[in-house]
Amino acid sequence: MARTGVLAETDKEAAMEIKKQLGKLVKEIVEEEDYRVETADEAIRALSCLKNLQRSTKSLSFKLGVLDVPQEFRCPISGELMTDPVVLATGQTYDRPFIQRLLNEGSRTCPQTKQVLAHTILTPNNLVQEMISQWCKEHGIESPKPVQDTGEEVVTKADRNYLNALLNKTSSSSLADQKEAAKELRLLTKRSSSFRALFGESAEIIPQLLSPLSQGQVATHPDLQEDVITTLLNLSIHDNNKRLVAENPLVIPLLIDSLISGTIQTKSNAAATFFTLSAIDSSKIVIGTSGALKPLIDLLHEGHPLAMKDVATAIFRLCTDLENRGRAVNAGVVWVILNKIMDGVLVAELLAILAIISTNQKAIQEMCELGAVSCLIRIIRESDCERDKENCIVILYNICFSGRSKLKEIKDEEMVNGTFSRLAQSGTSRAKRKAIGILERLNKTGSVTHTA
Repeated sequence: MARTGVLAETDKEAAMEIKKQLGKLVKEIVEEEDYRVETADEAIRALSCLKNLQRSTKSLSFKLGVLDVPQEFRCPISGELMTDPVVLATGQTYDRPFIQRLLNEGSRTCPQTKQVLAHTILTPNNLVQEMISQWCKEHGIESPKPVQDTGEEVVTKADRNYLNALLNKTSSSSLADQKEAAKELRLLTKRSSSFRALFGESAEIIPQLLSPLSQGQVATHPDLQEDVITTLLNLSIHDNNKRLVAENPLVIPLLIDSLISGTIQTKSNAAATFFTLSAIDSSKIVIGTSGALKPLIDLLHEGHPLAMKDVATAIFRLCTDLENRGRAVNAGVVWVILNKIMDGVLVAELLAILAIISTNQKAIQEMCELGAVSCLIRIIRESDCERDKENCIVILYNICFSGRSKLKEIKDEEMVNGTFSRLAQSGTSRAKRKAIGILERLNKTGSVTHTA
C-alpha cells in the first residue's frame, strides 16, 4: 500500500527544499577553487538530511505495505488508509479529500450504494478516526493527518432541495415532523458553513424556521424551542446572516421569550445569539430598544454556570453602545454585577462590563452606594490578573473624576498602601495612565503626594 498522500506530500516538499540548498552548495564547491570548508560541511549535512528523509519515507511506506490494514480503515475510493473519515448522506464512510473531489466534480450519487444523495453535507466520523489513530499507535505508525485544502464547499441543488424539505416540515401540522426537522437543521447548521450560507439566499427562510415557535409550541415542547433557537445561533455565526437574522421582526421577541422561558441550554444559546448579532452596530440599537437587556440581566442574577459567560459577553457587547449603557443601569445591572464580583463569580468578565458602564453617572452613583470602591481596591491589591487590575483602576478613575465623595477612601488607600503609585509604575499601559490620573487628581485637591 502507498504511503498516505498528505505525509508523502510533506516529505516531497522537504526533499525539494533540501535539494535546492544542496544544488547551491555543490555549485559553489565545483565552480570556486577557494571554496569555504564550511560549504563542504553544509553540503554533507544536506546529503545526510536527504538520506534520512528517504529512509523515513521508505520505512513508513514499507510498514503500511506489509501490515494488513483493516478494510474499514481504507477509503472505498482510494483504497488507502483514511486521513479524515467522513459520513455521506447514505451513511457510508469515505476519506474527505476523495469524496469531496467527486462532489466538486458534480457527482451526486454514493460510490458504494449508487443511491442519489439527499444532500452533500459531510459529517466527521469521529469514531472511525479514533479507531484509526489507535490502530496506528499499536503498530508504531504516525497517525495520518487530514488534508487541509480540499477546495471550497459546494452548495448544490440537492442541498437547497433538502433545506426546503426540512423547512416544509417545520411548518407541518405534525409535531413529530416539526421536531425531526428542527433537530436535523440544528445539526446541519452546526456542521456545515455552506449549509448555513443557504439561509441567506431568501428572507422567507427565517420565518419558516421560526414557525414552530410562532404556533405556541414553546410551553409544552421545550426541546423544540431549544433546537430552533440553537439553529438561530448557528446561523448568526455566519457573517452574511447576521443582519438578515437581526432585522427579521420575529427573531428578537422569540429570543427574549427564550431567555425567560427556555431550558437553561436554550437561555444560554439565546444569550449567545444576542452576542453574535450585536457585532453589527445597528443591531445593538435594535436589541437594546427591544427590551432584551432586562431579561439578560435577570439571567445573570440567576447565576446558572452554564449560561453566565454567554450572558456576560452579550451584555458587554450591547453596552458598547452608549444608550444601552443607560438601559442596562436602569435595569439594575450594577447591583447584580457587584454582588457576583463580591462572591468571586466571573470576576474578569463582569469587571469589563463595570468598566464600560462606569462612564454613566447613575452607574457611578450606584457603585459608590454599594461599596464598589473598597471591593475594587481589594481586587487591585490581591489579584494576579493585570487585566482585572486595569479594569478596576479605570472604574476608580471615573469615580474620582465624577465627584469628591470617594476621594478620601482612595486617598487613605494610597497613603497606607501606595496602591496607585505601584500600579502607575508596573501596570498595563492603560492602568498606568489611569493610576497617574488618580494621583494627579489627589495632588490637585491637596490630598496626597506621590512619587510615581
